[in-house]
Amino acid sequence: MAAVAATPWAGVRPALVYGPRAPQILRHQGPRPGYHLPPETGPVSEDCLYLNVWSAGQRDGRKRPVMVYIHGGAYSTGSANSVLYDGVNLCRRGDVVVVTLNHRLNLFGFLYLAQIASGFPDSGNAGMLDLVLALGWVRDNIEEFGGDPKRILIFGQSGGGAKCATLMEMPAAHGLFHRVLTMSGEQVTASRMNSATERSLAVLHALNLPTGRVQDLHTLPMQRLLQASHAAGYYGPVRDLRNLLHDPFDPVAPSLSAGIPLVLGNTHDETRLLIGGSDPVTFALTWHTLPAKLAEHSHFLGPLSPQEVIAKYRRLYPAGSPSDLFFAITTAFRSWRGQLIEAERRAAQLAGAAPTWVYQLDWRTPIDNGKWGAPHTLDIPLSFDTVAAVNGMTGNGAEARNLASAMSDAWITFAATGDPNHSGLPHWPGYDLKSRSTLLWDKRIRVAGDPRGAERRLVEQVPYTQPGT
Repeated sequence: MAAVAATPWAGVRPALVYGPRAPQILRHQGPRPGYHLPPETGPVSEDCLYLNVWSAGQRDGRKRPVMVYIHGGAYSTGSANSVLYDGVNLCRRGDVVVVTLNHRLNLFGFLYLAQIASGFPDSGNAGMLDLVLALGWVRDNIEEFGGDPKRILIFGQSGGGAKCATLMEMPAAHGLFHRVLTMSGEQVTASRMNSATERSLAVLHALNLPTGRVQDLHTLPMQRLLQASHAAGYYGPVRDLRNLLHDPFDPVAPSLSAGIPLVLGNTHDETRLLIGGSDPVTFALTWHTLPAKLAEHSHFLGPLSPQEVIAKYRRLYPAGSPSDLFFAITTAFRSWRGQLIEAERRAAQLAGAAPTWVYQLDWRTPIDNGKWGAPHTLDIPLSFDTVAAVNGMTGNGAEARNLASAMSDAWITFAATGDPNHSGLPHWPGYDLKSRSTLLWDKRIRVAGDPRGAERRLVEQVPYTQPGT
């Protein structure tokens, strides 16, 4: 069900530790060699709707830009409970207010029951409505923390970026934010009611719960629900014609948010972590084994055969190894394609729409001698300027620190002004369909026009399908 606002209280409550994480199947939290994210902390509970606020001042007459971060983990896992998202350095760098938060995930936030039983009209988007409730809290209360309720940026990475894109098309969220920044996370379409219902029926079957007893979900233990959650296969927002009337970016960019400035981008080597992180074979491919391995991901290639795509990429990147080409192809067709669609459709909006800026993170992390390239999640510590606390992602060398300074200053400036340009960057033009200007974050930060034009023209040949729709 949709969450309701907390009951007000009098006096002061201690807020010195993170609130509970949303119920989820927890990832491995122990020591891990190579590239890895720092562990998340705190208990897991259905009572998980908590915000964290950092500010340099309170009731001092200042109105600081507000940066509200939405965590990744698709719509099933993750939390804000990590040193990775510590807002203190952003506050020190730019005198901003930083807010992070937890919200309901997987079947607790996205089990669509409206077509199965009465009393659950918001069930498919309950987790998104948690975010709307949080943003309403920020609007109503952030002045008490020195923030400006008229300058609120929402930003997120991976699933957090997808949630930002979805919020751009939700009427209930309209007016609660004024800039959007998505990092390696897109949401072009949402689930259809029928497909979401089929997934929910699979969960009920796994629970041995007939449709006439859906209300019993309220009484089942959290762990039993989690064990059955895998039966759905996917969780995400539902185009339920109640909370989400249209797909976020299909067939066009959301007119509801046309006037809101947008920054969006990806890392150059997303799938070195997204696929290679769990499939080490992908780092040791040969020309003989590459076609079969790529065929395992051929659903992203549409009508193009793995052999055809490999041949084209060998011409584009003649010095690339079989593994290099595997990650380049899967990154382009799996991850980059959604961002490209969003950028192109924003650029196609009518004159008078707010500008869009596009970036690509090319800097290769030094972890494991550069094996990971610029993988998924690498832009998080650079955005929060937390590289010193996450040596397993970036190391703490001068290159990482300098890049973190430039990127975090850009996000701070964007929150403050609605434009990410600052004195530490070359001029970063908005994205249009003629030049396709893209900022490349690397040892030398530069702007390039359509830097992957040949790849863009290739992936545009494939009809795009959002997972889970």
